[in-house]
Amino acid sequence: MASALLNMVRSFGWTERLFVAFVVLGIAAGWVAPSSLLTLLVQVVAVGLGIAVLFKVCVRVVRRAIWRLRNRLIVAYLFIAVVPILMLAVLTLAGAWAVSGQIAAYLLSVEMDRRVNSLKLTAGSLVRVAPQARVEAIRRAGFVFRERFPGVEILVRDEANKLVRYPDDASITLPPEGHPETAGLMIRNRTFYLWAHSGGPSSEVVIIAPLTRSFLQALAPNLGDIQLTPLGIRPGEGRNLEARLHAGLPEEPPAPSAGIPDPVNLADLPLKWGVSLQAADWAKPQDPKTVFLGVATRISGPLRIMFGVDTSSQGPALLVLFTVATLIFLLVEITSVWIGVSLSRTITSAVHDLYQATVRIREGDLSHRIQVMGNDQLAELGTSFNIMAGNLERLLQAEKEQQRMQAELEIAQEVQSQLHPKAMEGLGTLKVASVCNAARMVSGDYFDYQVLTDTQLALAIGDVAGKGISAALLMATLQSAMRSQLRHCVEMAQAAAVGMGSGYGAQRVSTAKLVANLNQQLYASTAPEKYATFFFSVYDDETGELTYTNAGHLSPILIRKGKAISLDSNGMVVGAFPFARYGESAIKLEHGDLLVCYTDGITEPENAYGEMFGEERLTRILIANAERDGAEVAQHVVEEVMKWTGSAELQDDMTMLVARKV
Repeated sequence: MASALLNMVRSFGWTERLFVAFVVLGIAAGWVAPSSLLTLLVQVVAVGLGIAVLFKVCVRVVRRAIWRLRNRLIVAYLFIAVVPILMLAVLTLAGAWAVSGQIAAYLLSVEMDRRVNSLKLTAGSLVRVAPQARVEAIRRAGFVFRERFPGVEILVRDEANKLVRYPDDASITLPPEGHPETAGLMIRNRTFYLWAHSGGPSSEVVIIAPLTRSFLQALAPNLGDIQLTPLGIRPGEGRNLEARLHAGLPEEPPAPSAGIPDPVNLADLPLKWGVSLQAADWAKPQDPKTVFLGVATRISGPLRIMFGVDTSSQGPALLVLFTVATLIFLLVEITSVWIGVSLSRTITSAVHDLYQATVRIREGDLSHRIQVMGNDQLAELGTSFNIMAGNLERLLQAEKEQQRMQAELEIAQEVQSQLHPKAMEGLGTLKVASVCNAARMVSGDYFDYQVLTDTQLALAIGDVAGKGISAALLMATLQSAMRSQLRHCVEMAQAAAVGMGSGYGAQRVSTAKLVANLNQQLYASTAPEKYATFFFSVYDDETGELTYTNAGHLSPILIRKGKAISLDSNGMVVGAFPFARYGESAIKLEHGDLLVCYTDGITEPENAYGEMFGEERLTRILIANAERDGAEVAQHVVEEVMKWTGSAELQDDMTMLVARKV
């Protein structure tokens, strides 16, 4: 138990650990100082950390729940289908609510304006009535208005400032000065009235009708509870703006019930809406007030009045229609769910098969294949996976074969490195340095230097046609043949010297004869398309003379006193033609001379614009660095070529053989 608890604590993150720590600290602080500010702060932090931990747990649960594609599709269906339907229902209900509110406000404002206009028209007509007929006109107007406007009072002031009232005992008086010709709501003695005021200095008409609850409810019967309340109380007005409806009058019918109508269905939500109106202040003509004429009803109330729908008589028909629509909706939803589940099952099964197949592939079973069914994109996906698995299996076999070949190439590289001559300083006054960088793991370039006698040194460099293994094999053949021919020529020269007596020195090896023999041997032992360029020379330290044969190779460059001299070519490539003939040239090396033999991997690499490094650029570099050590000269040339190409990968094998006369 303790180990399980310890493992659970170890699995906690920093948030969980802080939460546990603050909970423990909060309990301890509540025990020691329950009413301190520090205890309250610790408890607040603990609650916040608890909310963060709960949020992390919920996120983990949700992520774990939707890990499977099936669950993700279910959640997607909820967001794609269910949520839009709910949003549509909510928006429809909100739209119906807003439309019903606007209709309710329209009904109230139109009915109020209609009644106000009737008072206004009557007041205007009474102003224009002749004085002798005015009393009769007032009585007729009062007789007409007493049913529509219970408690109505009319006051007329004629040209002689005589006041005529209706009814005779009316308490109405002339309004304070400053009221214009108007009609609408009016607040008098904190009571709401409807009134109309018309006329001028010569005559004036005032009509006042008290606003009672029965009057308001009669504006839109069966709509709901209609209210009239003041708005916009300014600072300092306080309760002075409070106004109320007039008390009920004996001559008016009793007020109908003013409650909210009963709901027709569950979607018939309560509604409070209205319109703002201006109300004149009897005592302050220049300071009108804003009042709100509103109603508390339901969504169905305004629609019932506006469109003449009687829910009491059409209730069963509407219920049947609603039931049928609901059943059709449920049938469509069930069908959609069934189709969605069927389609999702094909998707999830295909994805599950792909997941199982990837697990098998990851475990190394490259022979596993998916059973493809159907003719859709998922089936094509399974087919593509099977093709991919087959290609992967073949690629793995090719990779193994490539690794085997790589191992063999490494062995070949090691063997080729053993074929290169051992490093040496030179012979006598001739110092030798070399560099050979392969474009691939093995090189087709060849260089060699061998000590023939105490005073003679052989120098050779060649470039085999092609790259890679085939060129490296031909290079090995060239080296073996050259050394064999060189040994044979040395033995013959020594034998000739012995036969001629001790008075004769060591005989010189013929470079032309050696290259000719080498050509015959390579032609006889290699394919016709295999050949190599070859430069072979022998240096005699006693005479300082360099004898050489150039079989189609790039002309070596001799740097002497700041000038470059190219050695001539006196033969064609070796191994290509059995009838080839080779000449022999000689040059005497002087103190400070620098002889550079190189392959085309030095002069032919191109830059990004397709320009070759070139022999001219090589010559300038050699002249500029002629005083440096031979190894430094070779390394500097290689670096300049690499800078020229701008790539770390060699375009061709790069080989240089540098000899300096000291």
